[in-house]
Amino acid sequence: MFNLTVLPFSKKHNTLEPQIAQVSAPKKRGISIQDVIAPKEIEIDREFIRINKKYLRTLFVAGYPRFVSPGWLDPIINFDHSLDLSFFIYPVEGKTVLDDLRRKIALMEAEIATDLQRGRVVNPSTQAKLEDSRVLQEQLVKGAERFFQFSFYVTIPADSVEELDHITQQVQSTLGSLLIVSSSTTLQMEDGLYSSIPLSADKLTFTRNMDTTSLATTFPFVSAELSSDKGILYGINEDNDSLVIFDRFRLENYNSIILSTAGGGKSFSVKLEALRSLMLGTEVFIIDPEAEYKPLADASGGEFITFSFNSPSKINPFDLSGVVEKDENQLGLKILSLHSLFGIIMGQLTPTEQALLDRAFISTYRDKGITQDPETQTKIPPLMEDLYKTLLGMEDPIARSLADRIEKFVRGSFQGIFDQHTNIDIKNPLTVFSVQEMEEQLRPIAMFVVLDFIWTRVKRDLKKRILIVDEAWHMMKYPDTAQFLYSVAKRSRKYYLGLITITQDVEDFLAQDIGKAIVTNSALKFLLKQSPAAIDKVGDVFKLSEGEKQLLLAADVGEGIFFAGPNHVAIRVVASEKEYKLITTKPEDVLAARRQSLDQSFKNIGPQTKEETTQNRQGMVVEEI
Repeated sequence: MFNLTVLPFSKKHNTLEPQIAQVSAPKKRGISIQDVIAPKEIEIDREFIRINKKYLRTLFVAGYPRFVSPGWLDPIINFDHSLDLSFFIYPVEGKTVLDDLRRKIALMEAEIATDLQRGRVVNPSTQAKLEDSRVLQEQLVKGAERFFQFSFYVTIPADSVEELDHITQQVQSTLGSLLIVSSSTTLQMEDGLYSSIPLSADKLTFTRNMDTTSLATTFPFVSAELSSDKGILYGINEDNDSLVIFDRFRLENYNSIILSTAGGGKSFSVKLEALRSLMLGTEVFIIDPEAEYKPLADASGGEFITFSFNSPSKINPFDLSGVVEKDENQLGLKILSLHSLFGIIMGQLTPTEQALLDRAFISTYRDKGITQDPETQTKIPPLMEDLYKTLLGMEDPIARSLADRIEKFVRGSFQGIFDQHTNIDIKNPLTVFSVQEMEEQLRPIAMFVVLDFIWTRVKRDLKKRILIVDEAWHMMKYPDTAQFLYSVAKRSRKYYLGLITITQDVEDFLAQDIGKAIVTNSALKFLLKQSPAAIDKVGDVFKLSEGEKQLLLAADVGEGIFFAGPNHVAIRVVASEKEYKLITTKPEDVLAARRQSLDQSFKNIGPQTKEETTQNRQGMVVEEI
């Protein structure tokens, strides 16, 4: 409980008494209101006061540090035990303070002058007090500050004397770490109790002089809280161990970005969010460059789709959404995305080549009966081979050059990857698209095609969805793919989609204007451990203090800073034992899980000789290594 009382000016504070109205109520059956609310037992001891079975002890603050910062009382306000805190603030007339200051300044100046005259060393404490008094005098004369007297009391409840002594020692140690001197109200426990309950009665009057700025730093409501009444658990607040629960779909947009060094815990945290979002009915799509999400998909009944030369799963980049929207040209938007895709495939194009390619796109769709008319856009779309034939049919040297650049995808070594009709559909609540088996130079192309495929499907119906793009630096390497990722981030809210962008190449990501734009369009931001090379760039973009920079540099795995809208807190990602087993990618954890599975399989096989079992296990372990 917290009690704050501001009392009017009085020269004798001990004469301030609360004006409490006397309650007079008719007695009924011999029982009054006082009888109902009064405790059964009260014991007043020199060291504590006992009310029924609860023991109470009051501490008063007798000494304060010279310098304090805003929120300096946060450790005691968030103390891990129930405490009753009481502040009393007494405004003091400025003229009286100035007269006292003038007299005390003269005394301190005289003391220092005497020490100098007699050859003594000046007392440093007196010198510091003189400097503070002169500054305060100047501020009071200018009207920039006002003067107050301040009382601070802490009442500690406990269930036993032993617990009371233990908690008292902890509270005094916590206050001592803040350079605050506290003492027990020995022989005045009753007055201490009265001063801590909401009666506006300061029975102790242990006051300290404070100006406006110093008093403002005692404002108690500075606890960093970031929690909502609904949503998923993102982690534990490092400041006060409260839960960080949030619903991304209640913010101004639903996007988030996770930045961290390799091994900082970014994939672990996003897997947790995906798993917990599934439990609340949110569909999840994942673009997975390293097949990290396969165990999660297998355990949750999701669909894991692999793209490679021999994979049966195919996506046609020329697919249309088939959705008719007012003021939107679906064919035009698709052609724009195809320009971006073929900008990666073909490389840098001149304006003449871009214009010729645009005519080839329109002609290719027209040959399939698809035009600007929405009614025609539900027909079977063309393939890359159709575009290749269209370019050859133009009988233009430039068109022939463009056809040569995509020939390897139609008839060459890359045939069969991007020139087939789509044969997959998104029906599972969790769908993972893996491009691990793709060549390094093909990964950005594959990620673009998958992202465009998901984006096309998302527009068909309105559902609460999350799209996770892991290792987004693959797409940021090319201007066209980076621009497409940004366009999805900018338009995703319209389709009830939250885009989660993850990258470990933090410095290069934030060095690009599009990277900063994606950050700006993300209402949720999660910064995990950062490298010294990138911390200055991160600090500039996210306006971090020096303390927050040091936190990110020294953060352990799964620790960092969580931003939700304008607020942010230090956070620690936590998972249950079952969640951890599902999503961990640590090599030692993976090997331990495999060994456990092997042991279980040996048990299920039936009786074996000791020698056979040992040989089997050794063979399996060698194979793992």
